[in-house]
Amino acid sequence: MRIAIGSDHAGFALKQVVIAHLRDAGHDIDDHGTDSSAPVDYPAFCAAAARAVVRGPADLGIVIGGSGQGEQIAANKVHGVRAALCHDEFTARLSRQHNDANVIAFGARILAPELALVILDTWLATAFEGGRHVSRLEQIAAIEAEEC
Repeated sequence: MRIAIGSDHAGFALKQVVIAHLRDAGHDIDDHGTDSSAPVDYPAFCAAAARAVVRGPADLGIVIGGSGQGEQIAANKVHGVRAALCHDEFTARLSRQHNDANVIAFGARILAPELALVILDTWLATAFEGGRHVSRLEQIAAIEAEEC
């Protein structure tokens, strides 16, 4: 699987751990920055990772910051992205099963790296259930189209 990833300076160290973990699992990574722990603004990095998911070549995306909140918001501004901020396995699983989330957001100041990897693996292994959730996603897409 090809996975796009972006972070700010607060998420840089966790991003490196996540990239190594994903590569060890055989995934291809599109790293959209940042490239150090020097202070930067996160929106451009998160939008770049999100755009890679929507436009290709990435299948899924990951955005990481201090809390993950702003990173999720920035990713969700990209038309077609369904980014979910996940701090536990339950929300990660539901974000895929019910919402078909295509981007996950992490707070590096909230999650220990070991827990972030468990959450990520859960997210990656969970499939969209479809069924009653399809019409809800269609309604969300309609709102998004109307607002564009």
